[in-house]
Amino acid sequence: MRYLIIIAVFLIFGACQQQNKVELIDLHIHLKGDLTIEEAIKKSENEGLKYGIAANCGLGFPIQTDEQIAEYVKYMRQYPQFYVGMQAEGREWLHMFSPEAINLFDYVFTDAMTFTDAKGRRNRIWIEEETWIDDEQEFMDYLVATTVKIISTEPIDIYVNPTFLPAQMEGRYNEFWTTERMMKVIEAAKSKDIAIEINNRFEIPSEKFIKLAKAEGVLFTIGTNNVDKNFPRPLYAEKMIKACKLGNKNFWKPEMKVKN
Repeated sequence: MRYLIIIAVFLIFGACQQQNKVELIDLHIHLKGDLTIEEAIKKSENEGLKYGIAANCGLGFPIQTDEQIAEYVKYMRQYPQFYVGMQAEGREWLHMFSPEAINLFDYVFTDAMTFTDAKGRRNRIWIEEETWIDDEQEFMDYLVATTVKIISTEPIDIYVNPTFLPAQMEGRYNEFWTTERMMKVIEAAKSKDIAIEINNRFEIPSEKFIKLAKAEGVLFTIGTNNVDKNFPRPLYAEKMIKACKLGNKNFWKPEMKVKN
């Protein structure tokens, strides 16, 4: 009888462990560079990962009209193994696309890497020459306020590339991303039920940020934001899953929309 109890305990423990194992879904994949749809199929199958393929939609990006959205989604629905995502670029996207077109996607995400500052200068903070920093702390306060506004007002499911810093400020993450600033972003995400991406390419947000967000009940997604086919498994996300003790319950998953 004692042996049966021991076996039962091990079986229950194993089942719980399996249930809590995170299903790895990379929702921030782009068909860019040499990553074709055929390569994406092969890569996802070889690595045993599910992908969300996202289109860049906005001013100056490949998709700028409702008609282009419809064409893209129609094309992607030929590949039901992939979720179909919209990366909403800049702040202009809100006025470029109809709610009906946006709703064709399985999910929508954006970031705060493009914004207009208080002096009317359009910043694209991943490009050093297009990033305007007069005072670093004032820049950070404006970036955080912009992030909170985006999360609070834009119709998105996921906030991506979180806590990204421009080249002029990188390497000093803890100096700029204080607990107070982190909590402003986290509280905004919590209030709007917006998931926060764990980004593999930039290895952000930090472990501290993820633990704070987890404590507030904020959900996460995994994303890479690749530029070609040469990207690894979501190693940073796997590291954070272990370090922050994340399970499936801590991750948001989109519903795949099927055309009637």
